Amino acid sequence: MSTPNPTEGELAILRVLWSRPGPSTVREVHEELSRGKDTAYTTVLKMLTIMADKGLVRRDESERSHTYLATQAEPVVQASLLKDLMRRAFSGSALTLVQRALDDDTASSEDLEAISKMIAQAKAKKKAG
Repeated sequence: MSTPNPTEGELAILRVLWSRPGPSTVREVHEELSRGKDTAYTTVLKMLTIMADKGLVRRDESERSHTYLATQAEPVVQASLLKDLMRRAFSGSALTLVQRALDDDTASSEDLEAISKMIAQAKAKKKAG
């Protein structure tokens, strides 16, 4: 069974966990989240408990203060979310997804240059494989 995609609130917690070098306590996650938005400690605790049950985080209960660590790296979760979005919103078409992303005109010249290089690398990889 694969790990479910996180909700928006769960993603906020995962971003905190990914930004830290090791496991984090509920208090550490709460403090970080509270910088951007007023969030209750009990809400963070409940969400981390649910996320542990879902397999999104791993809880270490060996110390007095339990610590949490994301079970998947950020790029893995991003890839899963992107595949789900592409399937649901774009009928599985990478082309349509990229067209919509470029249509909104937020890509800088540097972004477009980097995207162009990624496309060239993907083409070379396809030819080699």
